Amino acid sequence: MKKNGLLSIILHAHLPYVRHPEDKHVLEEEWLHEAITETYIPLIKVFSNLIKDGVNFNLTLSLSPTLISMLTDDLLQKRYLDYLDNLIELSNKELERTKNDPEFHHLAHMYQQNFLDAKRIFQAYDGNLVTAFKNFQDLGVLEIITCSATHGYLPLMKLYPEAVRAQIKLGIKTYQQHFDCQPAGIWIPECGYYPGQDQFLWDEGLRYFFTDSHGILNSNPKPHYANFAPIYCPSGVAAFGRDLESSKQVWSATEGYPGDHDYREFYRDIGYDLDYDYIKPHLHPEGFRKQTGIKYYRITGEGSHKQVYKPRWAKEKAAIHAGNFLFNRQVQAEYLNQQMDRTPIIISPYDAELFGHWWYEGPTWLEFLIRKIAYDQEEIKLITPSQYLDRYPINQVATPSQSSWGAEGYNQVWLNRTNDWIYPKLHRITEQMINLANRVTNPEQLEKRALNQLARELLLAQSSDWAFILKTDTMTEYANRRLNQHFKNFEKLYKQIQQNKIDQNYLNQLESKNNLFSKLDYQIYQSNKNANYKEVSI
Repeated sequence: MKKNGLLSIILHAHLPYVRHPEDKHVLEEEWLHEAITETYIPLIKVFSNLIKDGVNFNLTLSLSPTLISMLTDDLLQKRYLDYLDNLIELSNKELERTKNDPEFHHLAHMYQQNFLDAKRIFQAYDGNLVTAFKNFQDLGVLEIITCSATHGYLPLMKLYPEAVRAQIKLGIKTYQQHFDCQPAGIWIPECGYYPGQDQFLWDEGLRYFFTDSHGILNSNPKPHYANFAPIYCPSGVAAFGRDLESSKQVWSATEGYPGDHDYREFYRDIGYDLDYDYIKPHLHPEGFRKQTGIKYYRITGEGSHKQVYKPRWAKEKAAIHAGNFLFNRQVQAEYLNQQMDRTPIIISPYDAELFGHWWYEGPTWLEFLIRKIAYDQEEIKLITPSQYLDRYPINQVATPSQSSWGAEGYNQVWLNRTNDWIYPKLHRITEQMINLANRVTNPEQLEKRALNQLARELLLAQSSDWAFILKTDTMTEYANRRLNQHFKNFEKLYKQIQQNKIDQNYLNQLESKNNLFSKLDYQIYQSNKNANYKEVSI
């Protein structure tokens, strides 16, 4: 029977590069710990269960180079195990504390099992979860794609083609280093696209990328099939557009599934709820409260009153919501088939960290959905973008419009009054990096190390996460500190290179702390035509 619709689920896994060898208690490193425990390992469990049961599925997963760098870092792997051991100890205490309350005791046991499973799976892969995802790709159930090097927001680098190319080229090189193959596609950070950007992707051998819905709908010329088939950019790279309807069902704070009253409440955590003296040994050494991941309440409704979480109710609701999602895709595909002469593809991209971390039941929902697609119907089939392009190699040629998936759909999340001070500094050090790359072609070993580290500091400052954090007013002190530190590191090292007085101890410190992209070569910033930028003094 003809498939009425093709569904492509894309999970974008990314975290900014946070690594502080000088202080093992930096709270921001727990962004990685939480994501491993609550998202990446639960997804690995879902994929493993499906494979064990012989369920056929195809998903797309992007792993950002900064995330890959952290997941493969020995120091961060060791610190993650320390983090887990602390949680296992806390869960043991919770089993004792709640032994006379069956509802809470059941939940304490659930969390203890989660932490023990996480440790078992983490150690089974020798601490390297990238290996787990590579195994799924090798089995043919995951298509893993790349992202730009440090998740830099490319439309705001448009003035400097060398910077855009460096972000893309280094993202691909990092991917190749860990997956032993060329990525088929790329997640451009924040779906941030500007016309002409696709040429860089084509030059590096990529087949496709994603835009937000209006990037395709406002393309020139207009798309024949709206967002339900890709377009080829003039370069030859395919652009797939996000489907708003399926996105809204999962993302919407008011209408999306994660807001259901039976699901777990994210913001009620025993790190804040329990007696301070009891919880203090498991908090930051300075004693301030923080999230532990142990949460005993369900969303319940508006207001501060919350009722106890019921895992069985939440699981049943996840199954209902998976069925509802599938039903809506069937209705959507049935309608689209009447308008199109080919099978429509529905593109549903989500931040991976939504599944498990923010939406505790997300991985369960995803597993139910995949099983229902495999066994309960014949109208919808899971597919990857590469598989679609293999099936339909001929597509309309058009140029997407400038766009992003940020609020209001363009650049203002990453360029506004809260973060506009970043860009004059970024422009200055970008020009300085390009000029050095063009000018210094045969450096001595020490100078080459310094130039490579200079490129790392620029790349880390370009991360879109810092501007986003400043806009959303969360952890702004950390984002400001990171930005200013990378600017300072760059400027000090740049001056030393200019004056031929490189401080080797200082360089050693920077290389030890910001040690990602071990095979980075600063010449990645050389201009294709050796264009010169005016030198800007510090």
